[in-house]
Amino acid sequence: MIGKLKGVVDSFGDDWMILDVNGVGYQVYCSSRTLQRLPKAGEAATLSIETMVREDLIRLYGFSNDIEREWFRLLMTVQGVGAKVALGVLSVLDPGQLATAIAMRDLTAIARAPGVGKRVAERIATELKDKAPAFADADPSVIRVAADVAEARVSGPVAEAVSALVNLGYAQLQAAAAVQAAAKAAGSEATTTQLIRQGLKELAR
Repeated sequence: MIGKLKGVVDSFGDDWMILDVNGVGYQVYCSSRTLQRLPKAGEAATLSIETMVREDLIRLYGFSNDIEREWFRLLMTVQGVGAKVALGVLSVLDPGQLATAIAMRDLTAIARAPGVGKRVAERIATELKDKAPAFADADPSVIRVAADVAEARVSGPVAEAVSALVNLGYAQLQAAAAVQAAAKAAGSEATTTQLIRQGLKELAR
């Protein structure tokens, strides 16, 4: 199996590129995000590779790094997610953003990917939720607060303040981070109003 290829970029297609490795041109399918990161034709490039073998074909999928490849593998374990859909998800969300969306059950963000409806987005969030925090680019404690509020597992001033900031147009993770910082600054007895005001100050920094 091929796990990595290092060569010279030969040409590009809509969802693939040709990598020339010592005179042999390998057609590698990639997310649009990966394709955008690659250098222009004639320049050197290295890709992490996932090799898929079926009775009727052998296909190579290329990634900017091993983490992106690992997320491709994880997405492929979800019912209803094939290689094309997995690449679509990784085209819209980088690994950190995807992990954060899963940890927060942000189905709207996941469903932005082509071929992913609400039902598939919900499967991705549910089946990969235990694996997302290890890859998320946000503070795990902030993710927990955001997820708890989104799932209505907590109530009180913190939840109310996060919901208020979300209603003002801030992203769930942004709001949770601001309110968590506000709670630390204002103390455990802070009211919803105090947390909102302090949270807005945190967001303005």
